[in-house]
Amino acid sequence: MPAIEVVDVAAEAARLEAAVREAGALAQSLFQKPLKSWTKGPAASPVSDADIAVNDLLRTRLDGRGGFGWLSEESIDDPARLTARYIWIVDPIDGTRAYIAGLPDWAVSVALVERGRPIAACLYAPVLAEFFMAIAGAGATFNGRSIAASPGTTLANVRVAGPKAFLERFAAIAPPFSVMPRLRSLALRLARVAQGSFDVAFAGGNSHDWDLAAADLLVHEARGALTPIGGGPLIYNCPVPRHGMLVAAGRDRHATIIELLSDQRIAIS
Repeated sequence: MPAIEVVDVAAEAARLEAAVREAGALAQSLFQKPLKSWTKGPAASPVSDADIAVNDLLRTRLDGRGGFGWLSEESIDDPARLTARYIWIVDPIDGTRAYIAGLPDWAVSVALVERGRPIAACLYAPVLAEFFMAIAGAGATFNGRSIAASPGTTLANVRVAGPKAFLERFAAIAPPFSVMPRLRSLALRLARVAQGSFDVAFAGGNSHDWDLAAADLLVHEARGALTPIGGGPLIYNCPVPRHGMLVAAGRDRHATIIELLSDQRIAIS
């Protein structure tokens, strides 16, 4: 693919916003309608005609002019992405199980990544009327208003979301906390931390770039952190775009959790 040296991030973010809003409208127009669905891969992940239609629309709107890499849950992986400075990372419908079941907690999730880290992101849950956006260095917004992760260091009585089995182990080493309702979209679960409605969110050990990249920038720009539970940054667009156990929280609380997990050596499987 032709090399692109530098992009106008604000311009690309505007193009991204328009594409994601259009994609969300398409997904909503097909929602709760008769759809063909099937499963893919060893994990038997669900796919529907809507996933493919939304993926195709986003690729036309974002990838049409070339020069960018492309990594989507619903596209055949092209190794050429590994040499691209910029790459679109896309989940056409994050939470396909919810979508197929007629439940509202699904979202269109797209990020523009430069050299391994997201620089622009949009996350749109049209049924919930929730639109999140972030640009590196410019903050994060929810429906046009600035958002921030909840401050503080304490873990007592915080609102926590994550896999049930892990939260049971975490409860053995942490002060009492409130378990938040399950969201089938991982991106939305993490965005709740950026929004401040969840204090902490954990992700299980089989998430992919397309589940995370947009939410990662939202959390970061909302003065939070999303990392592996051993610490260190998340890097995107690697040959295997899969990640282990993760934790998101406001920066100070995140540091407390990383220290606690390191000291207690909690099992992460």
